[in-house]
Amino acid sequence: MNHASVLIVSDDTEFARTVAARWQAERYVPGITIVTSDVWQATSSAGYDLSIIGPARDEKRAPILASASVTPGSAAVCVADEKDIPSLHAEYPHLLLVPMQDGWPSTLILVSLEALRRVDAVARAQHAERQALGSQSHATLGRYMLEMRPSVNNALTSVLGNADLLLLEPGRVPSECRDQIQTIHTMALRLHEIMQRFSSLATEMRLGEKESQAETETASGRLAGRV
Repeated sequence: MNHASVLIVSDDTEFARTVAARWQAERYVPGITIVTSDVWQATSSAGYDLSIIGPARDEKRAPILASASVTPGSAAVCVADEKDIPSLHAEYPHLLLVPMQDGWPSTLILVSLEALRRVDAVARAQHAERQALGSQSHATLGRYMLEMRPSVNNALTSVLGNADLLLLEPGRVPSECRDQIQTIHTMALRLHEIMQRFSSLATEMRLGEKESQAETETASGRLAGRV
């Protein structure tokens, strides 16, 4: 789990001090920021992996809970009186709730650690999905280039052939155009070299895939022989 960031929102300084001190007893201690409801804003939870909401002023508590519970890529835990748990669960179904009873700091830490693990797992999964989509796009582009390679080579052969003919018959070409034709010929040659390198790379990749497949089949055969 990467180094996480935790926001504690409470107007009860003892609550915030207790939570911060309890975190210090753990092997894993996240970065902790403490704010009161007066400092809190609707965007405060953004950028934090976890928000912990404790006692706060009545007029501020509802907006804090509503905002924290729906912040993308983050989790929110609320510590509340046991009698308020059912109504809070009904109003904020995505909010993790910890009753304010004996041993609540330890329970809060356990719930918070699990929430941070979940946030980290989701972030990793989203990152892997983005990488997979990027790899898929690159693979699609590679397949397209392989499919278009014969057409590109044919076009380059035609350009080079016509440029050679024009350069071999200087009388048919105005002197001021010869430099331009020579540039076209040179650039076509460079493109041809690039396509040849691409062809060599594609061949190497196919050979590598065949070798990898052969090694896998050999290893599978050895394992089957041992069974």
